[in-house]
This record gives sequence, C-alpha cells and structure tokens, in this order.
Amino acid sequence: MDLRSAQLFLHLASSLNFAKTSEQMFVSPSTLTRVIQRLENELDTCLFERDKRSVRLTAAGERVQRFVRVWLDEWHQLQLDLQLASAELSGTIRIFCTVTASYSHLPTLLDKFRLQCPKAEIQLTTGDAASAIERIRADEADVAIAAYPESFPANLFFQSIASIPVYLIAPVIPCKVNDLLNQQPIAWNSVPMILPEHGPARSRFNQWLLDKGISPNIIAKVDGHEAMVSMVALGSGITIVPEPVFQHSPVRDRVRILETNYAYKALDLGVCMLQKRRLEPLIAAFWQLALKK
Repeated sequence: MDLRSAQLFLHLASSLNFAKTSEQMFVSPSTLTRVIQRLENELDTCLFERDKRSVRLTAAGERVQRFVRVWLDEWHQLQLDLQLASAELSGTIRIFCTVTASYSHLPTLLDKFRLQCPKAEIQLTTGDAASAIERIRADEADVAIAAYPESFPANLFFQSIASIPVYLIAPVIPCKVNDLLNQQPIAWNSVPMILPEHGPARSRFNQWLLDKGISPNIIAKVDGHEAMVSMVALGSGITIVPEPVFQHSPVRDRVRILETNYAYKALDLGVCMLQKRRLEPLIAAFWQLALKK
C-alpha cells in the first residue's frame, strides 16, 4: 500500500461514496476503483460491500481503516518533526477568529507560539465565526479558530481545542419578551427570536425549533454573536449563543440564560487550515500547539 492509495482508501472509508471521493480527491472513478481492487487483492479480502444504492465497510475494511488512520497520522507527524527540526521559523502567519475567541482561546495559543517562533510576525483578523472556513478557502487566512461546521470541506484540516456549550439567552430588563416568557406554558411561537444568519449556532437553533415544533417569530437575522447578545440586552428578543460570547460580553449583566430542559449540542471549537498547507513550518508549529491544548 502506497501513500496515495492509503489516502484514497481513508477518504472513501469516510465518505462511503465513490463519486464524492473521486471528485474531492481529484481522481477518476475508474482509477479509484482500481486502487481499491488492488488493495483488496493485496490483502486478499473484501474491504467494501457495494450495491447500486450504497457502499459499506466490511469488518475487515474497518480494521484497515483504523490501521491506515494511525499510519498516516504517524507519517505526517514524522514529516512535521523533520521539517520543524531543520526550518528557521520566521515569516508571517495570518490568523482569523471571532472577537470573542481572540481573548477567550487565542491568547494561550499565541503565548506559546511566541515562545516557539519569536521571529514570526502575526497578522490577526477578527470577524463573524461563520465566515472562518471561507477565509481559509479563499487564502485570506492561513489558520482560523472556528467551530466545526455541519459540512466540512474535504481539503481542510481541523484540530479540536475545546467543546463549547451553547445557551439560549433572554433579556434581564422588564419588556414584552419577558412578559411572554413569564407566562406558563410559554407560547414559544409568539416570543420574538433573533437568529444567527448562518453557521453552527444557527443549525443548533434550527434543531431546537424543529424538536419542539416551534414556528419561530423571527424579528432579525444577525451576523456575529456579539451583536446578537447586544440585541437581547436591549429587550429585542431571545437567541442562542456560545458560552464564551455570553461570559465575556460587555452587556453580560443585562442578559440571562433561559433554562428550557433541552440539551443543545455543544460546538466543537478548533484550529482549521488547508490540508495542503498543514506541513508548512509556521502553520505546522501552530497546529502542534493546538494538539497540546
């Protein structure tokens, strides 16, 4: 098994879709099929069960998947160690994150990065969390601190650094919103709601609405969690935000957590970058720090 065959197998084992793997790994369907057939012949076993509707890993395929994942991780780590040992870590690294992440999670990483790469120049840009992935894909940033999205591009790499709870929040001040929330049972369809424009927080808000059968009274769709907290503080409505945004908001004392007896799925916060740039010395150094979180 060569390196490229291992990469193609691992992608297919994850996607379970020959067409998707062919497209995202830039090989023809016939080439991918030959690679898998060659692996099956080398191992003298069937790795995938295929029919016209689906592709599934066999028990042997699952064992090979675990082996290949470990092997590729160790190979990448060896490349990284050798490059870092010989590289002069200087130059510029462009980092993108939200305003909140810039003081909730980034400082710890930057403190360590400065010690390891004192000659490196750091360019930090802040913005809406939902745009982080596109910043990386458009080459407007080298690395980003972002929540793992529902759909993650195959050509990007993600290293988790924290699990972030999300809260449904409401205003503290007397207002129409609180009048509605104080009624029992709460008429959720009437409560003004502020939705994230897009991103992982939006998907969690949508899931809550779906699970509870709520037809939301949407009064605004907003880019940026910090702005949503401010709107809630003014009494405009309720919304969902990540825990660090709530805790570090300058209007923290004007908003409160709404207890709804609902388990919102936590956000997976991490460092993301293009796969093809993962072993560049400065980016690799930053990634190693994320691994040590």
